[in-house]
Amino acid sequence: MKYNPNKPYNELPLLPPKTNIETPEILKKAITANKKLAELKGLVNVIPNQKILINTLILNEARDSSEIENIITTKDKLYQAFTAKMEIPDPATKEVMRYREALWAGYNELKNRNVLTVKTILEVHKILAGNNSGIRKVPGTNLQNETTKEVIYTPPENYEIIAKKLKNLEEFINTENKYDPLIKLAVIHYQFEAIHPFSDGNGRVGRILNVLYLIYEDLLKLPILYLSSYIINNKSDYYKLLLKVTKNNEWEKWILYILNAVEQTAKDTIEVVNKIEKLFDETIEEVKEKLPNIYSKELIEILFHQPYCKILYLTENRIAKRQTASEYLKALEDIGILESKKVGKEKLFLNKKLYNLWVADK
Repeated sequence: MKYNPNKPYNELPLLPPKTNIETPEILKKAITANKKLAELKGLVNVIPNQKILINTLILNEARDSSEIENIITTKDKLYQAFTAKMEIPDPATKEVMRYREALWAGYNELKNRNVLTVKTILEVHKILAGNNSGIRKVPGTNLQNETTKEVIYTPPENYEIIAKKLKNLEEFINTENKYDPLIKLAVIHYQFEAIHPFSDGNGRVGRILNVLYLIYEDLLKLPILYLSSYIINNKSDYYKLLLKVTKNNEWEKWILYILNAVEQTAKDTIEVVNKIEKLFDETIEEVKEKLPNIYSKELIEILFHQPYCKILYLTENRIAKRQTASEYLKALEDIGILESKKVGKEKLFLNKKLYNLWVADK
């Protein structure tokens, strides 16, 4: 049957694909992608305090993934919203913060049950969307060219059909088979986006599903590798190759795209980890030299949990009582490591070099 973009794609084939998805070129690329991912996993496993990396990476992913859907906020607004107790007036920032919450919920569900289910996907969407709308029940959803408004894809319709295809996806994820996990990741991501089970948020849920699957397969221990930045930089190819699988069953270029994304993103993340470690060590030496009376490794670690710090973080971690904690942060500001800012009713302290590292990474 010839593909018709204006008709619901209820004929979307179930998994696994009925074609060869392990061509020599794909297998060759899978080796290099797996190698780089294993390097990242090993590097992160030896970081003494993984909060130094994980909090800000997740915030950056939340921002980048939302940006793909034209939900735009700044990194600074996001870091401030995460740190300060304040009403977030910016709807885009609220949505990005929900993305972070949804990702953590999916991660915790996976760690508790060690299985990736439709239930997990629905819970992630519920938090991300801020409602309990669930699987689409009303017809009329389609994807359009942003410029011409031409319909380029109409996903399956009918609740029972969508639910059946999601159940098949769940079985494919959780069933052992011959496929390399990263090749399987490309298939899973295509299938979820093609099913397009929700009225809104499918892209963001699909990108959360990516990292959850990497953890499920033990390719990573923590949610630290995100493909959103790569997709932003190669956005036209992303949509074009997805559509070619649908229209022409052209799997090879799509799978190679995802494998390249994994390899390049792992490489970029390794560079960020190394830069953070270097900056962390330099900050230790500077504080030891200039402020030996307040130095402790635990204090420096708190300054690296995310770009903004506040007195409460020091008191909660028993670094110092409130007055002393305030003096510590002021002393760190005096030597140029921190910069104070009033956000809402709170005083926050920005780790300037850490912030500049993340902004430059963008």
